[in-house]
Amino acid sequence: MSLREILPGKLGFGTAPLGNMFRAIPDAEAAATVEAAWQQGVRYFDTAPFYGAGLAEERLGEVLSAKPRDEYVLSTKVGRVVLDEHETDVPDFGEKGGLFEHGNPNKVVHEWTAEATERSIEDSLKRLRTDRLDIVWVHDIAQDFHGDAWLQKFEEARTGAFRVLSRLREEGVIGAWGLGVNRTEPIELTLALDEPQPDGFLLAGRYTLLDHEHALQRLLPMAQEQGVGMVVGGPYSSGVLAGGTHFEYQEAPAHIVERVTRLKELTAKHGVSIKAAALQFSLAHPVTAAVVAGSTRPGRIAEDTAALTENVPAAFWRELRAEGLVSPAAPLPNNA
Repeated sequence: MSLREILPGKLGFGTAPLGNMFRAIPDAEAAATVEAAWQQGVRYFDTAPFYGAGLAEERLGEVLSAKPRDEYVLSTKVGRVVLDEHETDVPDFGEKGGLFEHGNPNKVVHEWTAEATERSIEDSLKRLRTDRLDIVWVHDIAQDFHGDAWLQKFEEARTGAFRVLSRLREEGVIGAWGLGVNRTEPIELTLALDEPQPDGFLLAGRYTLLDHEHALQRLLPMAQEQGVGMVVGGPYSSGVLAGGTHFEYQEAPAHIVERVTRLKELTAKHGVSIKAAALQFSLAHPVTAAVVAGSTRPGRIAEDTAALTENVPAAFWRELRAEGLVSPAAPLPNNA
């Protein structure tokens, strides 16, 4: 089953911020944000054990458990097992630093074996208070977390998580599976395998207004040829495209700030919101099935849903291209 057949719309709600990413969020604010997404008609929710050591799944499950299960699509990830014991050392998140330092204190084991995959799914079902998962992503088997050792982690997942998820899909336990990563290379490698193929992938931060050239070179042509769909995560590039200061989960460097300034000048000139430009750009590629935007502010959800249908003139896209702010190879809305 393709991602487009499973996903209920173009916009999903990403729950990394609910794991207390960057800041400690009150439970009531987290619950209100999920409820706001529901009230705005969002019916696809993406989460992961990694987000605050299970905190995001718990918070999401608390709200969604009161909703009819057949009315929403749920995806989570495997690769991290949350233990009952508390972490005593500073967690190693690779390039991501202290991303979830305000999350649950539980120790998290990074493992993609068959046994760990099955346990991860069982634990996620409990935290999410549900009896099934629609999509499962294999999480973070890439360079940003593992450096030169990422190929070893990939092989662990290939012989473990990939096979378990393929079996669960064949048995009808899950609807689809794929990779959820911040780099293109693991997905390219997976698409080149002869073994059972994934249904799609969640690519975070690599198909945005600020960063898309690399994905266009190899990954997206491969995916399009094989009929594999993409969910774009992090369409606001960790927040810098939506008024925040983070890019790639760190303080945005000067060259990114300068590029965002140019984008904002152009959106202002054409009377366009930068959120509309960001979401509609990511959705314009034929491989994209949906975008997933995260938030911890209930009022921001309405901005995201409005951005999908905001009228963005073709002249804006043409000038964006002429100014060199998007790749010549990137498909644009309105056939611009």
